[in-house]
Amino acid sequence: MERVSTKNFEIARVLEDLAFYLEMQDEIKFKIRAFRNAAKIIESLPEDVEDIYRRGEIRRVTGIGAAIAEIIGELVENGMAKVYEEFQEKYPVNIAELSTVEGLGPKRVKLLYDKLKIKNLEELERAAKEHRIRRIKTLGVKTEKNLLKGIEFAKKSRERLPLVYADQIAKYLENKLGSLGFVERVTVAGSYRRRRETVGDLDILVISQKPESVMDFFTSLEEVGLVLGKGPAKSSVVLKDGLQVDVRVFDEEIYGSALLYFTGSKEHNVKLRIVAIEKGLKLSEYGVFRDDARVAGRTEEECYGALGLSYIEPELREDMGEVEAAMNNSLPQLVQLSDIKGDFHVHSNWSDGMDSIPDLAGAAREKNYEYICVSDHVGSLKIAGALSEERLIEQMKEIDQLNNQFNDFRILKSAEVNINAEGELDLSKNLLKELDVVLAAVHSGFKASKEVITKRVIRAMESGLMHIFVHPTGRIINRRTPYEIDLAEIIEKAKESGTILEINAFPERLDLRDVQIKSAIDRGVSLAIGTDSHNRNHLNYMEYGVYQARRGWCTKKNLINTLSLSEIEKRFAV
Repeated sequence: MERVSTKNFEIARVLEDLAFYLEMQDEIKFKIRAFRNAAKIIESLPEDVEDIYRRGEIRRVTGIGAAIAEIIGELVENGMAKVYEEFQEKYPVNIAELSTVEGLGPKRVKLLYDKLKIKNLEELERAAKEHRIRRIKTLGVKTEKNLLKGIEFAKKSRERLPLVYADQIAKYLENKLGSLGFVERVTVAGSYRRRRETVGDLDILVISQKPESVMDFFTSLEEVGLVLGKGPAKSSVVLKDGLQVDVRVFDEEIYGSALLYFTGSKEHNVKLRIVAIEKGLKLSEYGVFRDDARVAGRTEEECYGALGLSYIEPELREDMGEVEAAMNNSLPQLVQLSDIKGDFHVHSNWSDGMDSIPDLAGAAREKNYEYICVSDHVGSLKIAGALSEERLIEQMKEIDQLNNQFNDFRILKSAEVNINAEGELDLSKNLLKELDVVLAAVHSGFKASKEVITKRVIRAMESGLMHIFVHPTGRIINRRTPYEIDLAEIIEKAKESGTILEINAFPERLDLRDVQIKSAIDRGVSLAIGTDSHNRNHLNYMEYGVYQARRGWCTKKNLINTLSLSEIEKRFAV
């Protein structure tokens, strides 16, 4: 998914803030939802929203009405919108900070501002520690204690940026530097290149014969808020959004060893240095040396080869056994985005999605997919516009009609079904059996004990009616901690029952984590990537699911998304 600017991210955040403000003052729900949906749409657009606006085509974007289009226009032209300024004046709260605290929604932010004038995380923590929050009648001691826990999590989380946002910034800077005539190569290294789910900072490596010119250009970018240091071949800055970025210039002869060193991880590098010492070599960012002679450095492949190792993909460099596997040439052939033939988790406008099923099918076919699962929420739990059984039957009829038009593509009839407190699937057995693929998830009771939640999910798996357990830990990166669940026990039950575990590719989830994926693979459990798409552009999030899968040592055979349509029809007996 190509990102050419950070503008989409910036505008999406303003729209998300406006939705927050609207909910603070108890605006009508559909208006709040419109702003939230618009934020998701802008964030996932495959091109710069400013370009769309300047072509006069912003109203053609699905989900962007006249009022929101006007706000986008103000943001593009002026960098600010009048309605946003008015809200900021009325409620001078730091939404970016406070919204990361679990259990602190818009209504509570307003209550805390009205009662205690709390505007940011620091003031919230002080009020909680001084026991002022418990004095508010509708909150109390328990809420105060939970907020303190949420504050600690939020303080740790805000130090790192989710990969999808770092991706926009990294690609923007990479394009900027790469456009210079005196720059031969640009690579963003560090945890970003390893495709970790969050990124603390960016390390950019450049090949150029004019390093000082690179430094002059980089430190003068309009996105730079503070220059921490500027040298002839290295500079460090803090961008206006708070992210630190370092740029280093190297000669071509040592670019590979520098890239290896600055990609990391630290633990991986330590293991490589031990291997080098055992072979009578020395490894550093300047190359692989035997005594004073450099024997490798131009490419990473050359450096690994000098150490007697096969090349290790960046996603694997976390000291999870990859060095040992490289020694005996047993590294997995990791899955690639081009291997993906379908998406197992897509929401339509029948529930909380933005696009129709025909539009989603069209977008999937443009990706050369052979199938998608339309998996809207169903059941009695009133989340995300859950469909009644009658509405689900109507949807299934529409899907049947659409499938009659295809020869080489299929919309799989599916649903995201809630696992209730008793471990039962919240849909009648007859309808569950009529669905091609049943997705099941925990949507409530997150505060229950590990034993309770684990038993709840295991009972659902034992029913024989669910195929895929989706977003298995319930986490939302930087916003919600995982609920307590015994993943080892779940993985064992998945193997026994044939249940597939999801790698949820939505960038705020990326659930399962890499180590959990590897554990499932080691036990022979099948996995499925689902984008959890809520509009057609979200289908592009498949790449983040693939990154996560690769970090978990996933090959084609571990993922059902790599199966052809005929193989999927056989797998699910449809």
